[in-house]
Amino acid sequence: MPQSARKALADVAERTVLTYVEAFLGLLLAGAVTDIVDLSVLQTASVAALPAALTVVKGAIGTRLGQIGTASWLPAKSDPTARL
Repeated sequence: MPQSARKALADVAERTVLTYVEAFLGLLLAGAVTDIVDLSVLQTASVAALPAALTVVKGAIGTRLGQIGTASWLPAKSDPTARL
């Protein structure tokens, strides 16, 4: 596997895990402080997987559109980190 593919895979994995954790904790917090969300922990875990799955799709598209080795959608010429 090329180095750029490994970097992109690590980038997508990081974004996916963090999105899942954020969604899970956000739903737990929303359920604890409001009456709007009333989910069990298992339901919360299931619902949090949906945005994480979309993050995988978004990251896969980003590996084709953006800077090589990342899941960013910014074109390399517009990405401020590309110049570092």
